Amino acid sequence: MISCKKCNEQVIGNYCSNCGYPSKLKKIDGQYLINEIVDFFFASRGMLYTINKMLLNPGDSVRRFITEDRYRFVKPITFVVITSLIYTLVNYIFNISANDYYQQSDELVGSTAGLIINWMLIEYVGYANLITGFFVAFCVKLCFKKASYNIYEIFILLCFVTGITNLFISIAAIIQGITHISLIQISTYIGIFYFTWAIGQFFDRKKAKSYIKALLSFILGSFIFGILIGIVGTIIDVIIKS
Repeated sequence: MISCKKCNEQVIGNYCSNCGYPSKLKKIDGQYLINEIVDFFFASRGMLYTINKMLLNPGDSVRRFITEDRYRFVKPITFVVITSLIYTLVNYIFNISANDYYQQSDELVGSTAGLIINWMLIEYVGYANLITGFFVAFCVKLCFKKASYNIYEIFILLCFVTGITNLFISIAAIIQGITHISLIQISTYIGIFYFTWAIGQFFDRKKAKSYIKALLSFILGSFIFGILIGIVGTIIDVIIKS
């Protein structure tokens, strides 16, 4: 008789009767890697399943993830990191720059704040999404203060929503790279619309003010984060010049 490697209970058969952990792990080989890839994209916890649910019914799907069933979805931070990597890779392949996303003002060109924004949009979007998510989550919590969800649950919601927005922009970048038709700025507006719809649906899909609050929380969170970048950039510029 052997002991379970996870909970140290005695194991009879192929699985521990206490925690369900296998008594012997299968050898990692080529078939194991293929199964992992298939499971990630096509099984119940697959990427395609998550994308499908987030496109068709994002509010109810994330609410169910938080309160009832966390098995079927890709983990939220994993989801936003993977979609951020896709976004970054597409930007690199099709030579997308920050100018494709927004028109820089004279004050931003060459400034540290401008460089930070460019890095966030192109090179470090994964980190930027997570950092921005906390600011926007705070504003969502502020706008929906009567709701029972805490700041961490709202952050999880934003991870899923941001992941889908990353895919919207990635698709637009691919089409723009192939056709040379400017679509990225349009896709960012689609992303804002999706954010408003998904957040509003999550809290109360039947009330118009839910969607208004969702849009307001996005604008407020982005504004606060932009002000912070401006302050940090100005401080760095002053230090460099002095």
